[in-house]
Amino acid sequence: MVYKPIQRKKSYEKVIDQIVQMIKNKQLKPGDKLDSIENLATQFEVSRSVIREALSGLRAMELIDIQQGEGTFIKNFNASSIALPITTALLMKKEHIQELLTVRKILEGGAARLAAQNHSEEDVIQLENLLQEMKNNKLNEDMDYRFHYLIVKASKNNMLMNLLRSISDIMIETIRDAQQIILESEENTVRLVQEHERILEAIIRKQPIQAEKCMFDHLDGVEKFLSPYLK
Repeated sequence: MVYKPIQRKKSYEKVIDQIVQMIKNKQLKPGDKLDSIENLATQFEVSRSVIREALSGLRAMELIDIQQGEGTFIKNFNASSIALPITTALLMKKEHIQELLTVRKILEGGAARLAAQNHSEEDVIQLENLLQEMKNNKLNEDMDYRFHYLIVKASKNNMLMNLLRSISDIMIETIRDAQQIILESEENTVRLVQEHERILEAIIRKQPIQAEKCMFDHLDGVEKFLSPYLK
């Protein structure tokens, strides 16, 4: 069993989450003025620097308008359009998220290539067992993460594993809700399992170029499906 460490949220992220939830629940509406930094710090029981960081993040998300000398106001937008969790990852610019997705394709494609060359018998057994689990049960986020993790592990390149682990933390935060939308569809679930199976077959057959291509095609398809939800 592969366990993923629990990621602790920073204080300013928790503040952001609460304010966004208030917007979703219409407790805060477009045009509403937020309390002063001092009052917010008191109510949230955090420092003023934490509030400033949270407001900076909300402004980067274009959810608030900070008017010098006037105060901070909720911007006019459709609250229902906020579908994804507000995290450090989402505070990145859209083009940076797109670049991150591209980096993931390049690195994980390379990991699949190396896995086809360097995998052990134990690596194959773990991947085959996991694939069977996907077929016997409904594919979920945990299974998907474990599959990609095991392929990186099979590459036998520790530096690559560290790089992908650092990226995966951000990726998981960024696309968690959108992944759930993908996996709600039985058709999508079946397709993803088939794509995983093709990647594994190329690895078992020691076909590095084919393994890399299958992984790239798989992640390219996921990216295209997710793109509307990351805008």
